[in-house]
Amino acid sequence: VQLQASGGGLVQPGGSLRLSCAASGIIFSRYSMAWHRQAPGKQRELVAASARDGSTHYADSVRGRFTISRGNAKKMVYLEMNIVEPEDTAVYYCRVYNWDEDYWDQGTQVTVSS
Repeated sequence: VQLQASGGGLVQPGGSLRLSCAASGIIFSRYSMAWHRQAPGKQRELVAASARDGSTHYADSVRGRFTISRGNAKKMVYLEMNIVEPEDTAVYYCRVYNWDEDYWDQGTQVTVSS
């Protein structure tokens, strides 16, 4: 199983950014997907999750600004980030998991700064 995230970088406050994560080696539709993040000096936290049935869950801090989506045919998961804030600065991790498997990518840096 391989996960490859992309799309991170520097963005100004109030701007937008889209993260993408490509998965290989799995039957994508059998897994839930999530994005987590870890800011310097803080614990890793869940940002958004997309279950196999299509339901989604968001952290309170990003609800209404971020959107998670998945493309099962292309084996992709996305995180659309809008109205970003300096507090969104972190390393973002793509995660693919089910009841007995759990895979993470190596993370992509997102920096929100003017």
